[in-house]
Amino acid sequence: MNEKRNSKRYDLEDRTLEFAGKVRAFVKKFPKTIANIKDVRQLVKASGSVGANYIEANESLSKKDFVYRVKVCRKEVKESRYWLRLVDSYDDSELERERDLLVNEATELMNIFGSIIRKVEINYT
Repeated sequence: MNEKRNSKRYDLEDRTLEFAGKVRAFVKKFPKTIANIKDVRQLVKASGSVGANYIEANESLSKKDFVYRVKVCRKEVKESRYWLRLVDSYDDSELERERDLLVNEATELMNIFGSIIRKVEINYT
């Protein structure tokens, strides 16, 4: 059972890494307006922070620390979703399609982190 739990943990590490990588590939295609440059910078920072904080959560020293780190993951992926919605694609249908996929992935990750938080808080309170 512990092996299955560890497998899920590392699958989520891989998934958050893939999310950050896809965001980076996505933003390279955007028009380089002043607003987009500022928004893209925030998006890249937040999307990378999701996985980095999840790795930190997996190395946490206590359940309280774990829950805190996963809450930070949820906050960062929620912020990523915000910046994804804000960057201006200038109605490029391909960029809009890619954005929708990334927004959906961010939403799924938010739900996963929320579920983890609820399960840990229920089991350890």
